[in-house]
Amino acid sequence: MTDLSTASPHPPVLAATLIAPEQLELRHYPYPDVLEPGAVLLRMLASGICGTDKHTYRGETEQYAGTEYARSTPFPIIQGHENVGIVEAIGNGGATAFDGTPLAVGDRVVPAPNRACGVCEFCTGDFPYYFCTALENYGNSLTADNAPHLFGGWAEYLYIRPNTPIFVVPDGLPTNVAVLTELFAVTHSLDLAAAMPRPGGFRPGDTVVVVGTGPIGVVHVAKAALMGAAQVLTIDPFGARVELATALGATATFTGPADDPAALAWVHAATGGRGADVVVDATGHPSSFAPSLNMLRNGGTLIEVGAFVDLGTVPVNPASLLGRNVTILGVAGEDSRAYDRTLAMLAEHHERVPFHLAVTHTFPLTDVATAMATALAGDTAMKVVITPNAR
Repeated sequence: MTDLSTASPHPPVLAATLIAPEQLELRHYPYPDVLEPGAVLLRMLASGICGTDKHTYRGETEQYAGTEYARSTPFPIIQGHENVGIVEAIGNGGATAFDGTPLAVGDRVVPAPNRACGVCEFCTGDFPYYFCTALENYGNSLTADNAPHLFGGWAEYLYIRPNTPIFVVPDGLPTNVAVLTELFAVTHSLDLAAAMPRPGGFRPGDTVVVVGTGPIGVVHVAKAALMGAAQVLTIDPFGARVELATALGATATFTGPADDPAALAWVHAATGGRGADVVVDATGHPSSFAPSLNMLRNGGTLIEVGAFVDLGTVPVNPASLLGRNVTILGVAGEDSRAYDRTLAMLAEHHERVPFHLAVTHTFPLTDVATAMATALAGDTAMKVVITPNAR
């Protein structure tokens, strides 16, 4: 355990620091006694391990690969961007939530995992946050070498810079569900599909296939069911994931890989040979791309979701897209504009829909290495959560 703390009236802050791929180390950092105007300090309650965290841990460190805003991890970093915490302190001048209401010490909040600059052409042009030319990502792009160091959720405290979107958690929403907010906000992909005109898009009564029911996949299962899909079909090789998908709204499941010809036959049988209106490919692996296309009806929509790193190329004949009038919707992550409605959805339905089952493992901060190993195992673990201030 490394001590990087300095003299302060507050105890040093413990944080799990990834100093290089596969090298997690517990370090102490100075408590930030003085906050810049508009900054917020959170006492951390819970932080999820995301697929991005696993990629970074393994050394797959180039994010947004293939774009002009690709970037690599600036080690050392404190990981953790799926966060819930209590407002501990606020910088001079106060701070507001994303909806404009003032924040107060003691508020339970979910911060967005990113801070966009707000002034570039993409920020002012209503593009997704990850188009920003000066984007900062908590737990990913901010090195722990720079003060105040605490830029990730796997720490007792998280430092939130001014103008980061912050959202107050509704009263009564359990923290072990609120920690899924960032994950569920990725399902704005289905909202985007719902806004498309026919022949593409998503409407109540449609059939949705979710390929890969890891954390990203199962939240799409739950969201599609809540949005009125008549059938939510899921495909995954792991039986435990299939069971969870059923609990969260899947109407039928196939246990096996997407590139098994039997999976395609199963989808066609379930849809009377027509194919699905929407396929969500959430595997993070290129082998499922072509099978997912083949599962669509003519004019259907394929949602490719949530992969930040270079996963390889896939062979596609453009004629197969054009002749069938297929739409491909690429969604790299969540959208800050989706957070308030996501929290409202979770608060409205959490007593009826067992969202909490997606959190399969919880570990204290001191067991971060075990937490990561559990998350990487993948067959039985879904969302693994770190509780930094648990005693």
